[in-house]
Amino acid sequence: MAATSIIPTLRYHDPKSAIDFLCQAFGFEKKSVFEEDGIIIHAELNLGNAMIMIGSTGYQSPFSQYLIHPDDTKGKQTMTAYIVVNDPDGHYERAKEAGAEILLPLTEQSYGGKDYTCSDSEGYIWSFGSYDPWEEN
Repeated sequence: MAATSIIPTLRYHDPKSAIDFLCQAFGFEKKSVFEEDGIIIHAELNLGNAMIMIGSTGYQSPFSQYLIHPDDTKGKQTMTAYIVVNDPDGHYERAKEAGAEILLPLTEQSYGGKDYTCSDSEGYIWSFGSYDPWEEN
């Protein structure tokens, strides 16, 4: 079975810069990057056992008709990602230093763990925290 069975897919206007930002701010690592005529048509980034896939808004495929960019929704999202991290304090500081816009500051949650919410360089919303719903309480 796959290391993770849900892999969010996002499209960026400038995927090269987005990949750099996601790696610097959030700690993602490049797994694969596929280009066609200088356009990133598909990239895979890992963070622990989590993965996201990225493409360019400039690349038209049969699947692209179903995706829009946050610019097209005035920043509203229909789905966001929550990613478990071991050190939410350090992760929060790293994201702030890299220029992530903090939407909800690092907060202790009543159900356990700490988390925060931010947006990336092109307006996608992310939440990172130490609460792990897979752990036994």
